[in-house]
Amino acid sequence: MTDELAPILEDARILMQKAIDHLESELVKIRAGKASPQLLDGLTVDYYGSPTIMNQVANVSVLDARTLTIQPWEKNMLQPIERAIIAANIGITPQNDGHTIRLFMPPLTEERRKEYVKKAYTEGEHSKVAVRNIRREAIEGIKKLQKDGLSEDLTKDAEKKMQEMTDKNIVLVDKHLSTKEKEIMSV
Repeated sequence: MTDELAPILEDARILMQKAIDHLESELVKIRAGKASPQLLDGLTVDYYGSPTIMNQVANVSVLDARTLTIQPWEKNMLQPIERAIIAANIGITPQNDGHTIRLFMPPLTEERRKEYVKKAYTEGEHSKVAVRNIRREAIEGIKKLQKDGLSEDLTKDAEKKMQEMTDKNIVLVDKHLSTKEKEIMSV
């Protein structure tokens, strides 16, 4: 590979990896009937007027397979945390006992499981589109280099490498989706 092609391929590889990482983080948020602290990742709480991430104002832990407990570091944060959970619309009603907040994961119905699988596949499709867009942009960059004097053989080799990288990442997305589907559909 030439010095001009290496940065294009490396940038594409990094961007595709970020797309896969994003998919993984989104799939973690889709619950499979089990309690997981990641369910509350990215949830912000109004902490004295400024939006603050949940894990910076409270300890989130798993009590049992279907229960999350949230222990705020300040007792007056119970109400804002409760409001944030309700506003996040994650499908769970918080139970406040005055000291901690408990989130009980209801058992999933077959219909609800299928909805979650559909949601997972939607996230997967977004990732596939992102990977294909990265490939398209990289190939445009390669073709631009060809117009600037890059040989046709090097152009074809680079395009082939991009396609192989794309195919590998699409297979990885499918693998993540099938794993998540099995996790969601298992009772």
